[in-house]
Amino acid sequence: MANDDVNLQHLAGKYLTFRLQNESYGIKVLKIREIIRLQPITPVPQMPSYIKGVLNLRGKIIPVIDLRLKFGFNDSADKDHNCIIVVKIDLSNKISSQMGLVVDAVEEVTNINVEEIEPPPDFGTTLDTAFIFGMAKVKGSVKTLVDIDRVVADDLMSSPAIGD
Repeated sequence: MANDDVNLQHLAGKYLTFRLQNESYGIKVLKIREIIRLQPITPVPQMPSYIKGVLNLRGKIIPVIDLRLKFGFNDSADKDHNCIIVVKIDLSNKISSQMGLVVDAVEEVTNINVEEIEPPPDFGTTLDTAFIFGMAKVKGSVKTLVDIDRVVADDLMSSPAIGD
């Protein structure tokens, strides 16, 4: 087994794949709590545009991030298939929190083998790709595997009022 295979072995497993801006992404299934229909979100003042606000999910208030905006894409005009993926985020201080992620559409749960995963490409020294686990080649397409903790943990740490 090559050294790269050893480094990527922990990435193999089941992923929930979803769409953003006609691209496919994957989050480890163990991070997923549930998938819900898009519903009214209560805005919170003075938050970045990608933090849509909070949602009352069966009596628990959870923050909601629009991943399309977080990743720098334009807001979606077509919201027919949008949904919210509720994930468990592990923060650096060993605390976990739930968060809602607005995505364009959910695709499927798929098993990704280590042979299908490559390390993130090197885009140069000025771009931060720490939130990308790897790139998976599945059924003739490329899926970006994201470390959802890294994508949103900074937001939760800098905005304690919405993660509590």
